Amino acid sequence: MIFVTVGTHEQPFNRLIKKVDELVANGDIKEKVIIQTGFSTYVPQNCEAHKMMSFDEMQGALKKARIVITHGGPSSFIEALQFGKVPIVVPRQEKFHEHVNNHQVEFTKLIAKQMNNIIPVYQITQLKETIENYNRIITTKKTGESSNNGKFIRKFEIIVDDLMHGH
Repeated sequence: MIFVTVGTHEQPFNRLIKKVDELVANGDIKEKVIIQTGFSTYVPQNCEAHKMMSFDEMQGALKKARIVITHGGPSSFIEALQFGKVPIVVPRQEKFHEHVNNHQVEFTKLIAKQMNNIIPVYQITQLKETIENYNRIITTKKTGESSNNGKFIRKFEIIVDDLMHGH
């Protein structure tokens, strides 16, 4: 199962939801897909969709998922990491009116470089290939315990702190 979460930011993230829906429709994704759509206006036709999910529903989906695809909101991918997953992170972009600025892109780049425990996808056209090659890609990433302990969380907090206070 693939779980997609776009978080609770009030701007739609139709670009990601549409792409995943299209990949299922084309047969590129053959497993079940559950999407938390948030404030997106596009309604997926080929996936199980929930506008919002309770904490327990989210935890259940994160636990069961073979692949977790998230937007670039830190809490979304931290949750995936806490379940030992290497999330595919598709940051929201200002030019597509998905966020007020490009901080998700900057944040994703920083975490990918410094922590090497996420799979960033900056061009939505790369999503199909990333999903197809997921098992090979994760072998090059830090997973499980190394990313789910106090040391990781402290390092993550330092990175967030540096970002918030302009390095």
